[in-house]
Amino acid sequence: MKSLKLETLKDIFSICRLSPDEEIPSWALAKNSFFSITKTEEELSIVCKKSAVPTGLKYETDWRCLKVMGPLDFSLTGILLIIAEPLAKAQISIFSISTFDTDYVLVRETQFLNACEALSRAGHQIIK
Repeated sequence: MKSLKLETLKDIFSICRLSPDEEIPSWALAKNSFFSITKTEEELSIVCKKSAVPTGLKYETDWRCLKVMGPLDFSLTGILLIIAEPLAKAQISIFSISTFDTDYVLVRETQFLNACEALSRAGHQIIK
């Protein structure tokens, strides 16, 4: 698989870091919108709509998201590589999230158009 279809999600997202002993907050559980919650021994990490994040938290904001059109088979290899490589060459950093069915790649909103152009040049189809 050398070419992917990537759908742009319309929302602007924030990536939040909470203490690992905190409960999952209700503000993170947006209905009808993408969100991701990961808990480790070191942190509780939440990706959600920017508008949902309360003040006073440690977070990075203004991220846009590209969804790899799936579902993707677990036997496929290199999916993130063929997305990350053209973005790295364009000096665009990513934050990636994988689910059972597919992958999501977040890039800074200020770099979003450049990211879409770099991915298009690499042969990927961007669906807006």
